Amino acid sequence: MTKLNLLLLCGGGGAEHDISLISAQYIESQLTKLPRVKVHKVEMTQEGWHLNDGMRCHLDTDGMLCSKVEHTQIHYVVPCFHGFPGETGDIQSLLEITGLPYLGCGPEGSQICFNKITSKLWFDALGIPNTPYVFITDQNEKSMAHVAAFFAEHQAVFVKAASQGSSVGCYHVTEEEQLPKCIADAFTFSDQVLIEKAIKPRELEVAAFQVGEEIIVTKPGEIRCPEGSFYTFEEKYSEGSSSNTQIDVFDLSEEQVARIRDYAHQAFKQLRLKDMSRIDFFLTENGTILVNEINTFPGMTPISMFPKLIEHHGLAFHEYLASRITHATGRRVS
Repeated sequence: MTKLNLLLLCGGGGAEHDISLISAQYIESQLTKLPRVKVHKVEMTQEGWHLNDGMRCHLDTDGMLCSKVEHTQIHYVVPCFHGFPGETGDIQSLLEITGLPYLGCGPEGSQICFNKITSKLWFDALGIPNTPYVFITDQNEKSMAHVAAFFAEHQAVFVKAASQGSSVGCYHVTEEEQLPKCIADAFTFSDQVLIEKAIKPRELEVAAFQVGEEIIVTKPGEIRCPEGSFYTFEEKYSEGSSSNTQIDVFDLSEEQVARIRDYAHQAFKQLRLKDMSRIDFFLTENGTILVNEINTFPGMTPISMFPKLIEHHGLAFHEYLASRITHATGRRVS
């Protein structure tokens, strides 16, 4: 039987390029377990698209992967990007033009979730509780006064670049004199900046994914960081990370678990997400549940929560990938 040509796109050239490559290695290892799939891995850099042997290539609008020696009809795409251009919706827009089916959320859902401000506005509209916040689009006197008043109310905040990965351009501010520099630094990553009340929560995460048309939300796992720290970029991805993930969380009440899963299901459905997401929550010291963010292409590194949660739910990760490919193409690959 003819194999399905699958394009694994990775890299991106942005701040999270190298992490995208690590995730791509894991995904490729899972896809190679599918006997009816042939994987064509392409790394995207600022200089262009490159096959494994370094040869330049591109994707035509008719779905052909073209290099100077070969043209291959692609049947399905796995865009493996953390940050730009995958989680921003740019690659998805390109794939919509080609008509190729692909893994993950569409352009609009990706863009909404990648922007921390628009996602929080959606949470507010849906009645899903989230951390108190303000946002600014410039650094003029009025905007800075707005931020200063917010800081005076809460005394400690997180300053975050609005359109970046969850830990890129993120600063914990406990002294008012730190605000101007941190805000200026955040603006170097994004043209909008979010300022959130800093809290000391437990960090809980669920995998929300689809099997067929059904939306499934796992029970929450937990990220545990060292005392006095938060889940920085280095803590997420460094080999020397002192944070750890806990798949089984036994000290949550049934009501808390149900509420987390309900909020996640509602967000996945109402934001018109597709295939997969990791949805992160805070549990405060007084038991309040707050949604933190939605990651439309979760980390796939050896310490990442998303694949662990799916497998803990009872579905091997390569079987999950096979189910999404089959659902999109109508062709069985396992």
